[in-house]
Formats: sequence, C-alpha cells, structure tokens
Amino acid sequence: MSAALHLQGRGLRVLLVDRRAPGEDTSRGNTGLLGRDGFSPVPLPSSVLGLAAHALSPMKRPRIEPRSVPALLPFLAASRDAAQPAAMARSARALAPLQGAAVGEHLALARAASALRFFRRTGWIKIQRSREALEAAEIERHFARVLGVPYADLAAQDIVRLEPHLRALDHAAMSWPESQSVSSPGGVTKAYARLFRERGGETGTGDAATLVEIRGGYGLRTARGEVEAAHVVVALGAGAMPLLDRLGQSLPVAACRSYHRHFRAVSGVALSRPVTDVDAGFTLTPMERGLRLVGGAELLSPARATGDLAPRLSALNRATALARTLLPLGAAVEEAPVAGLRAFVPDLLPIVGPVPGRPGLWLSIGHERDGFALAPVMGRLLADLMTEALPVADPLPYAPARFLLH
Repeated sequence: MSAALHLQGRGLRVLLVDRRAPGEDTSRGNTGLLGRDGFSPVPLPSSVLGLAAHALSPMKRPRIEPRSVPALLPFLAASRDAAQPAAMARSARALAPLQGAAVGEHLALARAASALRFFRRTGWIKIQRSREALEAAEIERHFARVLGVPYADLAAQDIVRLEPHLRALDHAAMSWPESQSVSSPGGVTKAYARLFRERGGETGTGDAATLVEIRGGYGLRTARGEVEAAHVVVALGAGAMPLLDRLGQSLPVAACRSYHRHFRAVSGVALSRPVTDVDAGFTLTPMERGLRLVGGAELLSPARATGDLAPRLSALNRATALARTLLPLGAAVEEAPVAGLRAFVPDLLPIVGPVPGRPGLWLSIGHERDGFALAPVMGRLLADLMTEALPVADPLPYAPARFLLH
C-alpha cells in the first residue's frame, strides 16, 4: 500500500492487485509497533545440535519446522555469516536511517489519510528474564550507543512505575522512548488504501501466481480480466519466493509464521504501551479490540508456508500462559488466533530494488518484525529508485542483487 501511494505521488498510474482487500492479511496481524531501538538479531542456531534443538524442542524460539530444515539450510548458513560482529555492525548501520525516518514517513501518510488518531507516542518496554536475554540486550545497548538511539535500563521498580499492573518484580528491562505504536494496524492500512483510491488509484483482486513475462513487460490475470504493465512491484512478503522461483531466481529467505489474539481487559487493569517479553517470545500491545498478544513464531520454508499447512498453536498457548503471569488477561476475543506470514532475511535488512536480469521487476520484501514500521520509508525508497530520484537512503545494502542467484 505504501509503495503504491509513493509511486502514485510521482505521477505514475498504479494498479494495486491483492488476493484480499488491503489490510486483511499480515498487515493487520502484527504488534503495531514502530520500533526505534538498537539492533537485535534473531537468535538462530549455528550448529547441527542447535538446529536440532530449534526443530525439536518446544522451548526454543523461534522454532524451526522440522520438515522445512533441508530447504532452510541456505538461509541458516547465510544467517550464521550475518551474525559475525563485522557483518552485524554493517546491518545495524544500514537499518538505522530507516528506523530513524520510519515514524516521520508514517505520520506524513497518516496526516493525508486522516489516520493520525491511530498513532500513539507510547515508547516500548522489552523485558529480560534470563542471562541469555541480558546478554542479547548488551548487543542492543552497544548499537544504541553507537547509533545515538536513546534508551533506559529499568529495574523492577522502574517497570512497575511505568506500567503499574505488570507483575515484573524479578525482571530487568529496557525502555525505548522514541518508539511509537498504533491502535489498529489494519485500520491504518485501510485508511492508506482510501487515500490511494481518493487520489485516483485503482485496486483489483488477483493471484500473483498468474504473473507472466510478456513482450515489453508483464501480464497478470485479475477478477476484471488481463492487465499488462511495463513495471511490476512484488511486495508479497514470504509469498514472493514461489513467484521468484518460477522466474528462475533464488533467495535465501525463510518464512516466519506467528499468531495474534486479542484479550478483553480485566477490570482495573491497563497497559499503556507495547511490552515484549524477550525470553517468552511474545509482545503485548493495547489495541482497539483489546490487549493483543503476538507470539508463537516458527520458521518454515516459503513453499511450506504458502501451502495448506495446519496452524501450530502450542507455542502461542505457552506464550499466553506466560503472559498471564505478567499481566492479568480477560477472555479471548477471537474464537481462534489469527496467523500471519513474514519473510525473514539472513542479514535482517529489507530487500528493495530491481531484480537483476528481469527488467521492470522490482522487489519490496523482507522487512521482518519491522514490516509495518518500515513500509512507508521503503515505499519512498522504491519510488526513488523507480523514478531515478535522489534516494532517501543508500539503496545498496537492500539491493536484491546481494542475494539473488541468476
């Protein structure tokens, strides 16, 4: 949606094609967090034993789906390389200007779309229960100091002062004051879609699997018939992988499936900002529908993720039980949790730019946990590249060419 708005703003005629209405898939199923923190790499296994543990142990986060292991080996190997100190520092420096511009780009769109009511200057708390979480927090502190991102270390009494209803008497935490949040990610996306249509944009229903190369561009089947264009932006998240495979491209990208569920508020209990429990692998965020719990992350091969795969709710159920020890939660709002898919990239940076060897084909995927936050600034960068304008950030760290094999 963000890419469509920015391209439209450059004077291009844009058709946005989706299988569902805007804001009905992963865009509505996230923490609603515009995170401005240090740099927090995902803890992934670097050995065969570690890989087995993540595949077989219900306590490891993120879990790796066992049947996906063979297909994920290139991703895991690339992730091991990206976890080296020098590579991690490069990724942190590349991500920093995007995080720094994310809120401003969102608010510019929100102001035009009459959606400012969704945005809140809440800050963000990340709780650490274990030694491993405290060690990971030290990495965040290091990069926060290097990059000039403000933070505060919180003792248990500080946590309770900020959020009086949290039962965090034995835990440490970090506060990230420049982070913001929204009360409805789906509502924000739908507001952006209304702005796009009001400005003359067109939307259609279709399946990206029907995309084919034709003379002078690409063709796609939609509910209204065949459409053709000289340029196509693939912004499908994990769903982009099967399409790229069909076009003879390969990316070492994993799919991450997680879930969200809302809980009714308990009388006299409130939460004013997003709170992440690093050890338990969940985030609680106050939303319009209640307290949203996001968790149960599991890595899968993109082919498995886009197939008919039954939900695996045990991890979310464990996260829910742990969340209840942190904050009283009322009854669940939905009968069943809502699943969402994201693309995970080894170096933790988005993949934005032209696909080598495929003129007119552009990617905007791999934003991971920052997908909702970074979408507007990455949409602006994409529009800069497509219209040959001065880019908002150095595009080289995000270029598809760094991974694509062709």
